[in-house]
Parts: sequence; structure tokens; C-alpha cells
Amino acid sequence: MGYKNLQNCVHDLEQHGKLIRINEAIDPHLEAGAIQRRVYAAGGPALLFSNVTGSKFPMLGNLFGTLERTRFIFRDTLDTVQRLVDAKLDPAAVMKRPWQFMSAPRGAWNLLPKRVKDGASLAKQTTIDHLPQLVSWPDDGGAFITLPQVYSEHPQQPGLRHANLGMYRVQLGGNDYIQNKEIGLHYQIQRGIGVHHNSAKQSGQRLPVNIFIGGAPSMAVAAVMPLPEGMPELRLNRPYGHAPRRPLW
Repeated sequence: MGYKNLQNCVHDLEQHGKLIRINEAIDPHLEAGAIQRRVYAAGGPALLFSNVTGSKFPMLGNLFGTLERTRFIFRDTLDTVQRLVDAKLDPAAVMKRPWQFMSAPRGAWNLLPKRVKDGASLAKQTTIDHLPQLVSWPDDGGAFITLPQVYSEHPQQPGLRHANLGMYRVQLGGNDYIQNKEIGLHYQIQRGIGVHHNSAKQSGQRLPVNIFIGGAPSMAVAAVMPLPEGMPELRLNRPYGHAPRRPLW
């Protein structure tokens, strides 16, 4: 099956009793975070906050809160990915037990990037102040997006081959940020986007960065994969869904 977007995933989880929709007004300042932490600690379901105070957008929490639910989300592709890994680690096994690897060629084909001319993410626009202003801890410097995907390319070697998709906390405001014009990215300079940052700084270039929220659940998983530097995370996404071509805004 594979989810093409997060909305499909939410609907499927709700249909199977693995997600609770909270329609009561929930304050993104501390309250939502407190609820999510307690549900996570109890091994509870995913949470959809459909009525976020001060925002028209919903918030999704605890999506990957249990291993059982994560396996359920990727239930249609786990075996194929495992076969690809096995084939990579032990090519001789393919010759010994070829029937076990019948799904591997299609999975390998799906690793290739897919490009589209348009998409739902381009239909509308918004501004940063209209997003849910999630503050999980009293001492946070501002509101944060805690599960984004941040895409960048090496300034000297542009393209997918040297791209990086990482999950870095996005600070929407606070400090001296100019609202709707500036945000902050929190990342380690020696990894992923930091390598691109350092290269751009040394050459005096700007570093274009795309920030995605939502998309297929596989995008979030790909963003946190501990891959060697230089191996693009987007190549791990296609077995589960389709990678978007452009950012949400």
C-alpha cells in the first residue's frame, strides 16, 4: 500500500483504532506537549489535535510512539526493505534462495527518485505566525516544529547524490527573530546540513534550504536514518511513498 501523504496515514490509523482525534481546544503552549508525553509514557495511540488554539492547522503527535504502531505503518514494505538489505550484505544468498528475493527488484526500482510537476503542497500559502506555536517546555526559546524534514544540497555538488534530508528542530520565533521573515534551525555543524553550511560559508555562498512538514511517513523516517555522510536519505523513501519535489511553502 504505502502512504502517499500523512493524511492517508492518519485516516488509516484512525480506522484501525491506533489514533485518537482530540476535538477539544488544546493550547500549543505547554498543554499539547504535556498530553503527548503522558500518552507516550503509557504506550498510547497517536494523537491528532484538531482544534489548536490560535491556529487553523491541526497537530499530529506520538505518530511513532510505539514499535508496534511503527511496524503497522510500514507493514507493506518492511519485508521488501529487509530483502534489499540482505541482498546487499550477502549477494550470494540471492543465488541460493532466489524465491525469497522476488520483491527486491521492484523495491530497488522504487529507490529511484520520482519527479512531479505540481502537487497539493503548492495549492495554498500561509505564514509562520499562522502555524501552531508549539512550546513543549517552559524554558524553550520560542515555538518549535519538532518533527520536520529539512532538505539541503551540497553547494559545490548540487543534486540528489550529495543531498541531505535531516530532522532538525525548527524555531519559529523568539529571541530577536523577525516574525514571518526569520526562523532558526538547530543542528550540529559537523553532520549533514552542517557540512553543506560550512562549504557554503567558505565559498561565500548562500545555502538554500527547504523545510517540509507532513508528507509520507517514510519521509520522517528517512530524515532520522543514521546513514554515512554522502548517502542521500531520499533514496530510502521511495519504497514507502513518493518524495515531494518542492517544499510546503
